[in-house]
Amino acid sequence: MDVIPQEIIRRKRDGGEISADEIAAFIAGLTREEITEGQAAAFAMAVFFRGMTRNETVALTLAMRDSGDVMRWPGIDRPVADKHSTGGVGDNVSLMLAPIVAACGLAVPMISGRGLGHTGGTLDKLQSIPGYNVMPDPDLLRRVVSEVGCAIIGQTGDLAPADRRLYAIRDVTATVESVPLITASILSKKLAAGLQTLVLDVKVGNGAFMAGCEEAQTLARSLVEVANGAGTRTTALLTDMNQPLADAAGNALEVRNAVDFLSGRKGGTRLHDVVVALAVEMLLQAGLAANQDDARVAALEALDSGKALEVFARMVHALGGPTDFVEKCDAYLPKAAVVVPVPAAEGGWLAASATRELGLAVVELGGGRKRPQDTIDHAVGLAGIQPLGTRVTKGEPLAFVHAVDQAQGEKIAASVARCFVIAAEPPEDMPVIVERIS
Repeated sequence: MDVIPQEIIRRKRDGGEISADEIAAFIAGLTREEITEGQAAAFAMAVFFRGMTRNETVALTLAMRDSGDVMRWPGIDRPVADKHSTGGVGDNVSLMLAPIVAACGLAVPMISGRGLGHTGGTLDKLQSIPGYNVMPDPDLLRRVVSEVGCAIIGQTGDLAPADRRLYAIRDVTATVESVPLITASILSKKLAAGLQTLVLDVKVGNGAFMAGCEEAQTLARSLVEVANGAGTRTTALLTDMNQPLADAAGNALEVRNAVDFLSGRKGGTRLHDVVVALAVEMLLQAGLAANQDDARVAALEALDSGKALEVFARMVHALGGPTDFVEKCDAYLPKAAVVVPVPAAEGGWLAASATRELGLAVVELGGGRKRPQDTIDHAVGLAGIQPLGTRVTKGEPLAFVHAVDQAQGEKIAASVARCFVIAAEPPEDMPVIVERIS
């Protein structure tokens, strides 16, 4: 290194600003393991307490992006775009959004992740599909994006390796919540995919990592400002996560929900509103629509005509899944041994849900990980989750638990029942699109 690590740490500790060259040198040293874990931890803690300017965060993002491979897309004659969600319960938006916008003319190399805490992971969902390869080699990835229009895959070891090392250190030093570090972590991986445009879905509510609107706005603004500062056109939508987004939570169940959605059977839902709103943002940013109305018409036409469903089917097959997966998904997706209803304790209106606890119920069933090395049970989860504002009678199912056995199903059903509040009056209607930030 041409700079002394402890001098960078000292200046940030004392509230000073670090230059782009110094940040690049520090991250290069981190990647080459010339920076010790103690130095990286001290750097993360200094940033946690002192923060970073916009220019510093842009420099950190770019340095982490450039710590590994940055994908290029020669020969792709479509705008290259992606979307990122901060995570929630029943959030299977990626499975429908990528094929919709691909059907409209975008190229979407969607780098996705596994489940984190109470939130489900897109890769875990896709691995419910027999044969689906979430880690294709670069040649296959390029071919699928070129020929199909989209590919939803995982992060390879060559993309933003500095982020992987720094995140592991943040995880054990209580510095995960730092907005500059979150921003650089998210964007370094996304920008390494060679994107021209990006849309962010920042969740807010009791099922989101950012429960309060103010903290979600702070993160969204940081992500948008830094991504644009790094040269990628970016906007964000704040979306409500005070209830599960889909009516299912669990890997195979959410894939089945996605097939239903793309087949036109989920219209008029909050999930439909979020997917279409994000599609509109993606098409506008890429210049494939002149205005919001035109973008919405294009997205709905791709959905209603069946073109998006066809793209999804082609993507699944191109990445190793069955040719007839869409037509016979029930035959291919794993099924739980038992299904146990969650009866309403009384009649009334569903007024609130403890959304994070619903996500943790899926983890408890085996549909998520308590430890990184845990094996996922793709069959388990919750289905038929009733949305808030639904009027129910006593004994009517609020959801169905898909479980390993009857004892487990009944135990989880009892805990799920406690996650819902039933009131005498309907709740105030809460918009699912909270705010747009550009």
